[in-house]
Amino acid sequence: MRVAVCQLNARADRAANLATARELLERAAAGGADLAVLPEFTDYLGPADGLPEPEPVDGTYGRFFATAARELSMWIHAGSFHERGPDPRHTYNTSAVFDRSGALAVIYREIHLYDVEIPGRVSYRESATVAPGDAPAVVSVDGVPVGLSICYDLRFPELYRQLAVHGGALVLVVPAAFMLHTGRDHWEVLLRARAIENQCYVVAAGQIGDHEPGRTCFGRSMVIDPWGTVLAQAADTVGVTFADLDLDRLATIRAELPSLSNRRLPVGEPAGQ
Repeated sequence: MRVAVCQLNARADRAANLATARELLERAAAGGADLAVLPEFTDYLGPADGLPEPEPVDGTYGRFFATAARELSMWIHAGSFHERGPDPRHTYNTSAVFDRSGALAVIYREIHLYDVEIPGRVSYRESATVAPGDAPAVVSVDGVPVGLSICYDLRFPELYRQLAVHGGALVLVVPAAFMLHTGRDHWEVLLRARAIENQCYVVAAGQIGDHEPGRTCFGRSMVIDPWGTVLAQAADTVGVTFADLDLDRLATIRAELPSLSNRRLPVGEPAGQ
């Protein structure tokens, strides 16, 4: 399987962002990608007061990428967008994956939300405007099980263990808009850890550069193999980066270092009191 990670600098112009995404997808298809992955908030990353009206999955955003997948005959992971939520005050942060025919194959709503309260320093509650998803998601991409996650999920290893063990994922996808100050210290470390501990390929597509006053994203989109080796990493610019996933190598790693089968603690069960 050949994958492409598309690195964007989405801003406040939704039409321009989608046009750039389409250009990158065309480059991915021309490069032979079976699956192209876009970053979190592909269509808009700007001031909150300019946020597009939340849509259903089959709205403008979904139709745009369904058309691209059909016309390019390529699997597309459409990053994420603000899906219409459970009530007027909340949206979902939602990923949608489209198959080669343009059909919607799966959606995933980000489970983990960033809420922090540090007196005198910072107060931020993502949960005030975004509702959490409640279900992990794995989709078969040309027969390869691919587990889904979004950005802040990366800090919660139990999600990825569930995707690998219960979902059978061989590939883990992480669309993100990782901030510069955390990304430079944590992004690659966490991605490689998720690859090593779950013996999966990790395909991570990020936003890059300045998006609005006070928000700069780290970029460095990358593909990592199940040994934790970075196979490909994007330069610090908008673009497309390719890597070929060798599933025979994955099987060899799991056979020679059988850490998944050597587990002693079941996934998802609480410790004794």
